[in-house]
Amino acid sequence: MSAAARNTMLANRRRDTGPELAIRSRLHRAGLRYRVDWSLPFDRRRRADLVFTRVGLYVFIDGCFWHGCPQHFVVPKTRTDFWVGKIEGNRRRDRDTDERLKQLGLTPLRVWEHTDPDTASAVVIAAYRTLERKGATTLGSGRRVSGTTEGA
Repeated sequence: MSAAARNTMLANRRRDTGPELAIRSRLHRAGLRYRVDWSLPFDRRRRADLVFTRVGLYVFIDGCFWHGCPQHFVVPKTRTDFWVGKIEGNRRRDRDTDERLKQLGLTPLRVWEHTDPDTASAVVIAAYRTLERKGATTLGSGRRVSGTTEGA
């Protein structure tokens, strides 16, 4: 791996990314309080970016490269097999995480990092308010937000 590639990889943060901070700021301004970089109940090594413990809402702000965004992911030209396998593994783990959270009666919500922070925070607030009205034990839908639309 070249020195430039290594430095790029080292600069990738697990938490407090630009998109995450922008969304968190809007949610906090709206009066919502949450846990940051919270481990999942079934696997302490897996973590959600934001967790609203009172209603069981687990928010993941997924990076376009690492989670294979259909809109922005471009397969690297070098070590293609490695990267395709890595991203597919991440996608499988994301699906497994969502399914396991749903089995526990919790709600996973995934947001692409490229989603407008106002749009993303509005969707999170709407999901929070819906769960708040229904009660914290409601089984979630496992939605993913991209732009202004929702889909898996």
